[in-house]
Amino acid sequence: MTWFDAAGTDELQPGQMKRLEVAGKQLLLCNAEGEYFCVDEMCSHEDYSLWFGCIKGKSIKCSLHGSYFDLASGQPTNEPADCPLHTYPVKVEDGRVWVASEASG
Repeated sequence: MTWFDAAGTDELQPGQMKRLEVAGKQLLLCNAEGEYFCVDEMCSHEDYSLWFGCIKGKSIKCSLHGSYFDLASGQPTNEPADCPLHTYPVKVEDGRVWVASEASG
């Protein structure tokens, strides 16, 4: 597994996200309640960027149809989405947030 330096721990406040390209994939690094998560940028229900949504608790909302996804598991928590997002391992070391190149979910 390859780790990519995604951000400094001071770059994202809780509720903020950052677009990333990791190993040719478009991802979102999210700070949810002070914890970092990384998921595919595009909603699994429609090909629409979750960047336009918002983080609420430890979920991300797709602004197109209102589906929420659990950031830890990628699972949708309400309709119309029924397929999970891919999630990516995240670690914090020495003031930096690192994202793995391989999906875990």
